[in-house]
Amino acid sequence: MSWSAFLDAVQERGDYRTPHEAERAARTVLALLGAHLVGEERAELAAKLPETFALILLNPLQAAEPLTPERFVRATAAWIEGATERTALWDVGAVLSVMTDAAGEDLTRRLLLQLPPGYDLLFGHPGPPGPPTGDR
Repeated sequence: MSWSAFLDAVQERGDYRTPHEAERAARTVLALLGAHLVGEERAELAAKLPETFALILLNPLQAAEPLTPERFVRATAAWIEGATERTALWDVGAVLSVMTDAAGEDLTRRLLLQLPPGYDLLFGHPGPPGPPTGDR
């Protein structure tokens, strides 16, 4: 996915007024997410993102422990100036839904298996992650 296509999709889903707002949300959410992903799945996801966002995902903010979905949203709010937990939830949803589209179903399921319970809702995929379908 190209930089402009990714950013345009985030801007549209997040109903952001400017590309700068969409980029700020994408950078923050992907940096926090990258701290929770490891191995082949993180590398595979990075390969599906525009280069700048891939580098952010691969060089994440440091996490001392896995964040619950609620703490992930609070951390997002803390990193985005002027954000509240409600607006951060919107930011997370906009970015992760576009990222999920880029990743595809199989990779998304494998990513969810690395995360604490409840991230399925943030990814827009309610329900427990199923086994990989083998459509890599």
